[in-house]
Amino acid sequence: MNTYVYGITAASHPPLPEGLAGIGDPPRPVRVLKESGLAAVVSDAPEDLRPKRRELLAHQNVLGEVGADGCVLPMRFGSVAPDDRAVTGVLAERAEHYKERLGALDGRVEYNIKAHHVEEAVLHQVMAENPEIRALAEANRKSGGGSYESKIQLGEMVASAVKAKESEDAGALERLLEPVADAVSVGPESTGWLANLSFLVERSSAEEFLAAAERARRELPHLEVRVNGPLPPYSFVEPGPAQPAGTAAGGVDTGAG
Repeated sequence: MNTYVYGITAASHPPLPEGLAGIGDPPRPVRVLKESGLAAVVSDAPEDLRPKRRELLAHQNVLGEVGADGCVLPMRFGSVAPDDRAVTGVLAERAEHYKERLGALDGRVEYNIKAHHVEEAVLHQVMAENPEIRALAEANRKSGGGSYESKIQLGEMVASAVKAKESEDAGALERLLEPVADAVSVGPESTGWLANLSFLVERSSAEEFLAAAERARRELPHLEVRVNGPLPPYSFVEPGPAQPAGTAAGGVDTGAG
């Protein structure tokens, strides 16, 4: 049976809570594999594992329970190895890397920030900042809406200006939040979001980071800003350990994505 990996801790990490269970139906008992001063938190992997809500929550719950007692390097949902020996082999091979990451991430959490434009607000701002767009829009209005060609031209100009504004605002948002974080990871682009940023934050600085996010909302009122966290530091444990054939980045992101 394949081995499912939830996360990696130091071998000295406190024991798991009694009766801790993870993914699967019925839930598989969670256990620990130790090697080279490290410990992998694992369970047996169901053959029909799918990213269903119940399974995603079970994955997160295990990480939450383990992380409550100390630093854990979280693996993304779907990290599966052929067997226990493969897991301990990776621990031995990557021991130096994982120990460095455990030290770097100790006492820190991740906050994921996603942002998109408030359509009416950004259009108003684009019009206010671009005299050429205003002039063409006014000319079209005075001529009863404008010709087909002028309408297309106006649409293209507005779209181009909004696209440029997206890049500008993503950079502005990152600059406002970066000073209160230890590290920043830029996530993959996703439809509907102009920014997908993950910040590594000391637990003791969480309130300061959230206050900075509120200031960003006030300074960039044409943005809708979503804050997700605190999360295990998924975006700062690259690369993950066991990745099953055919999957990318260890499977489906349960937290920061």
